[in-house]
Amino acid sequence: MTTLDHLPAPPQSAAGHARTGPSLAHRVWRGRPEDPRWVRPVFLATLLVITLAYLWNLSASGYANSFYSAAVQAGSRSWKAFFFGSLDSANAITVDKPPATLWPMALSVRIFGLSSWAILAPQVLMGAATAGVLYASVRRRFSAAAGLITMAVFALTPVAALMFRFNNPDALLALLMTVTVCCVLRAMENGRTKWLVWAGVAVGLAFLSKTLQAFLILPPLAVLYAVCAPVPVRRRFGQLGLSALAMAVAGGWWVAIVELWPASSRPYIGGSQNNSFLELTFGYNGLGRINGEETGSVGGGGGGGGGGGQWGATGIGRMFNSEIGGQISWLLPAALILLAAGVWLTWRTKRTDTARAAFLAWGGSLLMTAAVFSFMAGIFHQYYTVALAPYVAALTGMGATVLWEERARWWAGAALAVTVGATAYWSYVLLGRTPDYRPWLRPTVLVAGIAAALGLLLVSRLGRRLALAAVGLGFAASLAGPVSYTVSTLNTGHQGSIVTAGPSSGGMGGPGGRGPGGGGGVRPPGQGNRQGAQPAGGMGQPPTGTPPGQVGGGGQTQGGGAGTTRTGQQPGAMPGTGERTGGGGGMGGLLNGASVGAGAKKLLETDADDYTWAAAAIGSQNAASYQLATGEPVMAIGGFNGSDPSPTLSQFRKYVEDGRIHYFVSGGQGGGMGGSGSSSQISLWVEENFKEVTAGSATFYDLTRPKTG
Repeated sequence: MTTLDHLPAPPQSAAGHARTGPSLAHRVWRGRPEDPRWVRPVFLATLLVITLAYLWNLSASGYANSFYSAAVQAGSRSWKAFFFGSLDSANAITVDKPPATLWPMALSVRIFGLSSWAILAPQVLMGAATAGVLYASVRRRFSAAAGLITMAVFALTPVAALMFRFNNPDALLALLMTVTVCCVLRAMENGRTKWLVWAGVAVGLAFLSKTLQAFLILPPLAVLYAVCAPVPVRRRFGQLGLSALAMAVAGGWWVAIVELWPASSRPYIGGSQNNSFLELTFGYNGLGRINGEETGSVGGGGGGGGGGGQWGATGIGRMFNSEIGGQISWLLPAALILLAAGVWLTWRTKRTDTARAAFLAWGGSLLMTAAVFSFMAGIFHQYYTVALAPYVAALTGMGATVLWEERARWWAGAALAVTVGATAYWSYVLLGRTPDYRPWLRPTVLVAGIAAALGLLLVSRLGRRLALAAVGLGFAASLAGPVSYTVSTLNTGHQGSIVTAGPSSGGMGGPGGRGPGGGGGVRPPGQGNRQGAQPAGGMGQPPTGTPPGQVGGGGQTQGGGAGTTRTGQQPGAMPGTGERTGGGGGMGGLLNGASVGAGAKKLLETDADDYTWAAAAIGSQNAASYQLATGEPVMAIGGFNGSDPSPTLSQFRKYVEDGRIHYFVSGGQGGGMGGSGSSSQISLWVEENFKEVTAGSATFYDLTRPKTG
């Protein structure tokens, strides 16, 4: 069995310990002395292509998820809102996540002004940075070709092309998780404490992006370092302790400030029922995601044992099913096969072997994250799987190049053949779920994959040119499906809370499905190209008998839905134009923004400077749409789901008595599972005591004009 001695090892000092070598910046701009001349320009060109591709058509998504865009707008106007992650600059309530992911976008908006590009361009840069970190990590122990393959596979993963152009927290989380694995592998080279400390810092910052999801990869990485690090056992555990301390400091400073800050002078912690970030962390965003019992949520989970539910079926096949498969699983079988091959190749190497550590680090992170995603019964969206993209890419790049180096052995060629054949077959299956989408591609991929697999079986007997031709054909067959889905994703605007990459597959949240949000990918020809349109009969449709002009979200409807565009409106347009802010009105406008007509915009802007909040609306998406349209603070009653007990009826009445809120937006959806009912109480009180005002088809209540008598 090979020991992979022919692979490039980290630079060695005279004492035999791995040196850190040139800095990352030096290697990026100047390359390594041993690199062929083509390596540096190809790497830089690849990075540039990824960046430009992700910037392509960026403004088509408008404000993307208006929930986070409103918080970004608030943070660009108020440093207090910036620090806490408030949804509005008057600091009524925060988003239901910590604010780290909002900070780069809010700084961008402060500099460049509020626009789609200012909000989304930082996410694109995070995608490019993730690709660069992946290259640096894989290239360091393997080859430049391995690093370049890794970059390509990562960038061409459909869900990565979606989320690194979207304003949800997952982009920053994926970047920081990639940095964490990279730092741990650097520490594995020579046992230097600083790299493990930096890994802890990265995890702490990731916690401030998406709380406990940042901890998913810690068990495999900690076990790997404790067993395989090239330092004595006592030192290993001491270093892990220092890393944990760095993690606690990097992620805990903000939590400590928020928990110690007087609740009366800070915004309510959105998503919690007791105004506590710790409750939010361990409840709604923590154990509730595992067992499906998120207090204040919109409904239960999928249940165990493959049972179906609000968030889809759970079980070992979840990452491959019709809801998730097209997002992430194109090369997932290949990554698993290559992980097994890489571990097999390095099994008899010494305990501290860095090649085996790389396979175990990326593979352990993949398996742990995928396992949790597969069995969690609570809120789960397809785009969460972007967290897997760096791990799949690294395993593919490392495994493919290692097997190519071993191609003189028959079993290495056989393993490559199995990898390509399995990938081509799985692409054939995935493409079959969208039969009307480029139907010629499906048989082409299968035939090319079979031909490449047959060539790779004989790779040890072929000449170099034929062998390279077989490899090239294999890569083309393996990447054709995800490339096609990625191109479709780049050409499509995506808006709302639940978004998916590629064409509709009829799964949860897709245009052909009935899942929450009604969001999907590219629509078939003749059905529009905006992501998220809701099919007839879906959850976003108005009740039977709803009059024309009374559908749509926040003020455009009775009931607050945003599911149907008014006559003559353009789906997917930017807020503030009198048109839809998001496709698909899943859950009565709960998951997508509302329409804001010119009349409503003018009404709310009039005398807005005389009030703390120009208006109040039930649910964060409704409030966010009006805030983005007018630029004025709008209070989100009940937070995202309308179920948070903020404000209470008595608090809201006090705000009205003090003249701090001008209008109440009619309609809105709220009161999820376990909700307190404050939003319903406020709505009833307003309707009974204040006069209605109409602006176009929108209905408001003027809180400065009580009803007579």
